[in-house]
Amino acid sequence: MNEIVKKNGITYGIITGVVSILITTLIYTIDLKLFTSVWVGLANILFYIIIGVVLLMKTKKELNGVFPFKDAFTTYFISALIGILISVAFNIILFNFIDPAAKETIKELTIQYAVEMMEKFGAPSSAVNEAIKGMEKNDQFSIIELVKGSFVTIAFSAVFGLILAAIFKSKNTNQGF
Repeated sequence: MNEIVKKNGITYGIITGVVSILITTLIYTIDLKLFTSVWVGLANILFYIIIGVVLLMKTKKELNGVFPFKDAFTTYFISALIGILISVAFNIILFNFIDPAAKETIKELTIQYAVEMMEKFGAPSSAVNEAIKGMEKNDQFSIIELVKGSFVTIAFSAVFGLILAAIFKSKNTNQGF
């Protein structure tokens, strides 16, 4: 594996993980309601897109423009994997050991938000009640759920990484796939 690819993937993965911890900590300390905010969620997604683009631009420049698809994907995937693992580890510690009561508050806020949205869109009360029952049973911040969620996040990151790699790969056809 190319050393630049490895170094940048690890460095940006750590940066992403640390920033994710900082974002979670800020939301946690400012107002737990922010965990249910669509705008905060969209801002997080935008942040991760920008980090991925900056990472691949920097790596391509350091490789003097010779950036095969495989290297572009590998760089992004290493970064995403490390960032996700750091973030999930922090969430496990925060919500299961430091402040387990916070996850209950967030669950209540999430249910309240979901009910408001469903009612706004005219969902029948039976559907609202079923959704509430399902959400009450689910502990989205349990260790098992956080680990399962990380696999889903890794899968989405891999797809996004494939798209970014296709965009940032070198245009030179002599490099292979």
